[in-house]
Amino acid sequence: MDESAIDKTVYAELQDTAGAEFVADLADTFIEEATGMLAELRSARTANHADRFRRAAHSLKTNGNTFGAMRLGALARDLELKGLDADPARDEAAIAALEVEYARAAAALKDLRDG
Repeated sequence: MDESAIDKTVYAELQDTAGAEFVADLADTFIEEATGMLAELRSARTANHADRFRRAAHSLKTNGNTFGAMRLGALARDLELKGLDADPARDEAAIAALEVEYARAAAALKDLRDG
């Protein structure tokens, strides 16, 4: 994949605003907590719970965008705005794509953190 999982300009601006060390700590927290957000998204889909589904998608969108994970944010935004699909298989496919993108973004954030 040629496209970076993290927009380095957004990440650099965040570092300039908040400080590199603080951003590294925030990134670690996001990496740790995002797996729970993804699990919540799947759980909400299984339980057919629209509010929980949207909240989890919203959190992933917001956090992803904060760090410059724009594709991750866009995929989560699509789930947030669309809500639960009448066909659970479509949501499952979208969540799987989001998980793949999260893995890319987490790896890229770790690389940026480690310099």
